[in-house]
Amino acid sequence: MKSIKNLLIILFIFGIYSEGIAQSGKDTLRILFVGNSYTSISNMPHLASLISDSTKVKLITSKSTAGGATLSNHWNGEKELKTKDIICNGLYDKVVIQGHSLETIENKNDFLKYSKLLCDLVKESGASPYLYVTWSRQKYQHIQDYITSTYVEAAKENKCDLIMVGEAWKLARTIRPDIGLYMPDGSHQNDLGAFLNACLFVGKFTGEVPSNLRTDYRIKDANGEQVILFWENAIDVELCQKVASEFLINVK
Repeated sequence: MKSIKNLLIILFIFGIYSEGIAQSGKDTLRILFVGNSYTSISNMPHLASLISDSTKVKLITSKSTAGGATLSNHWNGEKELKTKDIICNGLYDKVVIQGHSLETIENKNDFLKYSKLLCDLVKESGASPYLYVTWSRQKYQHIQDYITSTYVEAAKENKCDLIMVGEAWKLARTIRPDIGLYMPDGSHQNDLGAFLNACLFVGKFTGEVPSNLRTDYRIKDANGEQVILFWENAIDVELCQKVASEFLINVK
């Protein structure tokens, strides 16, 4: 009985959410993010959806991720992933594909092989594939060019578009060398890094980067309590807006 009650509550909330979008007259895009912790940490897909509230297009985001997952893990259903089923059954408009941070370096052939298999599957489902260019480790920033070039090669082979996240990180560090985008492990994105990533996806998919980006983004949990997804200072938020806008205008 309790499970039925919970289901009814979820359906009620979803109904209000869907009706709200319809009444706003906004276009919507359903986005699936396929990847690992470089996608999921700091709730980046959800953050992108919240940022898109300030654009003309609402991004409805979902994800299929597992820590340390490679593209072959997604294709072969390892790490309890069901990515292929999700792609085929999700009625998505766009699917973002992100490989392991070292995959282009240590196993380029597999990266190219499985990016093609996944891109072909996305196209068969009726969606458009996008490749998510990751960033280099903090101590090995010189390998960014190789990471990017491998993603570019895959994009040409698959005739798909790129989200140049790694290159945006490089630009952010050029503008402000002391900008902190990494977690202490020197690999993963911190909250600010995830925010920059989210801004890039919003710019790419909606065609605009909001000029009125907030310094905090919140949601309500099942009990109606506010949960802070993001909270940073105005100077850092302004830099993210500047970098994302630069890529929207000049990087095609």
